[in-house]
Amino acid sequence: MKTAHTPRKRFGQNFLQDAGVIAGIANAIHPQAGEHLVEIGPGQGALTAALINRDIRFDVVELDRDLTTGLLAAFSIYPGFTLHSADALAFDFAALARDGVPLRVVGNLPYNISTPLLFRLLEFAPLVQDMHFMLQLEVVNRLAAAPGNKHWGRLGIMAQYHCAVEHLFDVPPEAFYPPPKVQSAIVRLTPYQQSPWPECEEDSLRRIVQSAFAQRRKTLRNNLKGILADHELEQLGIDPGARAETLELLDFIRLANHLSDE
Repeated sequence: MKTAHTPRKRFGQNFLQDAGVIAGIANAIHPQAGEHLVEIGPGQGALTAALINRDIRFDVVELDRDLTTGLLAAFSIYPGFTLHSADALAFDFAALARDGVPLRVVGNLPYNISTPLLFRLLEFAPLVQDMHFMLQLEVVNRLAAAPGNKHWGRLGIMAQYHCAVEHLFDVPPEAFYPPPKVQSAIVRLTPYQQSPWPECEEDSLRRIVQSAFAQRRKTLRNNLKGILADHELEQLGIDPGARAETLELLDFIRLANHLSDE
């Protein structure tokens, strides 16, 4: 779908236009009859066109009202298509889930809201089959990071608590109009049907992780001061003088469960 639309900086709009990249994303998602796709920020509909067919439900969430007329004109011929003119950061994705069919969420996420939007979408993980996103490469590196890596932090820990994370492939700036000043990448997040992690009080996990990484260069002793004492960390086999980036996800779960039991 081509329209005379000027990309808006305030919406973080960089429209994907490379046919090879679009085909690569569509092949990774490979929608099947009876599935329910949800696209965030369809923009001018380039990826929508590669994914939609008459045998699936397809909801799109688009904030820029100037794009909705073109989207409706292009895709209303499909019986399962519904457009929601809304802000994805405030949208109730649970309202879309019906009949026990899990959501398959896709999107070229605006870089300026990608991190808070990812945290919000993780809240709906039990309703989701998988998520495929175009993101800034740095954000994908954070999602897929391992302990001890400079990218390991709050985003990767919370994402990996809920999902298996796969960095699929990188996308160069020239695949977009206008070209962003950063490298991009496609990531797949697949929520666990059976979690590999011990049961955990998630509010406590969020609190521990946020506090532990509050100042990356400081030790756990400093960042967790007032939350957990040195002797409590030592009881759990964790060095109070260590930095948060050295801890495994399982360590944070143990800390969270200890905090919940207090």
